[in-house]
Amino acid sequence: MIRMNDFTSEPDELRREELVAIEHVLRSGWFILGNEVRQFERTWAKFCSTKFCAGVGNGMEAIELGLRASDIGPGDEVITTSMTAIATVLAIIHAGASPVLADINLATALLDFASVERCLTPRTKAVLLVHLYGQVREMERWITFCKDKKIHLLEDCAQAHGAVWNRQHAGAFGTWGAFSFYPTKNLGAKGDAGALITNSEKIAERVKTLRNCGTVKRYEHSEAGLNSRLDELQAAILSTRINWLERFNWRRQDIARKYLAKIDNARIELLSPPNAEQSHVYHLFVVRCAERDRLAHFLEEQGIETLIHYPVPAHRQGCCQNLRCDPHGLPSAESHANQCLSLPCHPQLHDDDVAKVIATINQFE
Repeated sequence: MIRMNDFTSEPDELRREELVAIEHVLRSGWFILGNEVRQFERTWAKFCSTKFCAGVGNGMEAIELGLRASDIGPGDEVITTSMTAIATVLAIIHAGASPVLADINLATALLDFASVERCLTPRTKAVLLVHLYGQVREMERWITFCKDKKIHLLEDCAQAHGAVWNRQHAGAFGTWGAFSFYPTKNLGAKGDAGALITNSEKIAERVKTLRNCGTVKRYEHSEAGLNSRLDELQAAILSTRINWLERFNWRRQDIARKYLAKIDNARIELLSPPNAEQSHVYHLFVVRCAERDRLAHFLEEQGIETLIHYPVPAHRQGCCQNLRCDPHGLPSAESHANQCLSLPCHPQLHDDDVAKVIATINQFE
């Protein structure tokens, strides 16, 4: 079976490095908010070319804490996409703000400018971009748009570790960028983990206060924070895996190049290729097919695993039924959700596996 992810086939050298890092933490006797977290925060901020990083419990809480640190909450609206993991929308709700769901551009599955503009009201405080599937596009246009509207540009980078647009990393364009390090991510931990990067010292310090139950001084809580602390073990593992991120991303891009060049089936629609290779790190390689479920079954019969990201858009979820959406509706998000299918694109895929995926898809009738 060609898997969507195959952690067991990761390089032995990487596994040995992770075990050394884990042993170092175990022998240190310090497991929460210690040297490993501080080291990872410095390393990730430097990698992303930002001044500050705050490690937190997971990607959803990174967004929530970022919103709270930016004083975005009750009475405020945040425009984002319906085509995302539900955590993006839930984080806005948990921060006390109101999500407003805009439609996507069918060619990319990313937020559509015209739809976002239709969603604007005097209560709009931010646009939360989701760099879906690992792609960063048109950032100059988004920066100008948010600056002109006097609202925050925020980035959900949960799938875009290492993506670069015009020599600038995902997460470094707006007020802050939030990352998940869930194990399947391009930079993944061995459990839940997250971080927020920013060039604002004020926001970084407030996130660090909020993540630790609102603690500025031990046993003194200035505000009602969360228990959202990146632990030492996960930080040590992430610091090790950062050294492998770019070569793993390169392999994902290499696989994607082959898919884009050689998938040739009138029933299969490819998303628009990136303008620059480094702007898409292919956390997921997604195609569209009107007979998506039949295609997935066909591939499974041939020993190829697939997944759907995401079959139910946010505005169709039970917990989001009352959220405000683009007044023109979200037809593109619904169409994409009905047709999208993710193909294996992880760094451990062999060239023979890639060739089999291509040949099998091209045989689909």
